[in-house]
Amino acid sequence: MTIDIVRYLTHPQVQIDPDVPVPQWGLSLVGRTRTEAVAQAGWLARTTQLISSGERKAVETAEIIAGRLGIMIDIREAMHENDRSATGFLKPAEFEAVADQFFAQPHLSVRGWERALDAQARIVREAEAVLARKRPGDVLFVGHGAVGTLLFCHIAGHPIDRAYDQPAGGGHVFAFTRDARHVLHGWRKMEEIGS
Repeated sequence: MTIDIVRYLTHPQVQIDPDVPVPQWGLSLVGRTRTEAVAQAGWLARTTQLISSGERKAVETAEIIAGRLGIMIDIREAMHENDRSATGFLKPAEFEAVADQFFAQPHLSVRGWERALDAQARIVREAEAVLARKRPGDVLFVGHGAVGTLLFCHIAGHPIDRAYDQPAGGGHVFAFTRDARHVLHGWRKMEEIGS
């Protein structure tokens, strides 16, 4: 019997522009090249549903893969990254410090950011709504690092903790079985997933 697999892929590298709202950032040349290479990967072959956040960088990632697979993209706006609009763009060192607090104090709004508990409830709700369809084949979610980590913590039964965050650079995948919600593997670079 074939087991249907659910994968969550984070968009890879983006074109950072402090003058553009973060949700409108697109993929960088590196991010686009990585995605084009992975779109050929055997592990995507059984994918029948491709679900994307509405943020530009996620949609661009999903479009490349969907074009290769010949399937439609289901865009779910509520799959967006944790809401950081209260601070806007932060320089890398400051961003990392605030992100550390976001994960360490999930019940608090750090500098006006969406609380981790709320972001987790939102991404779990979105994922479960899709999985409740019970369509045959594998499911690929394309999204973001923070909410992806919050989803992973939920599926794996871990408390919210940045220890479970994806490595830097984006373009990472975790996978679990659709029916049993059994984690098959934690974050791996998308280029390192076996078929």
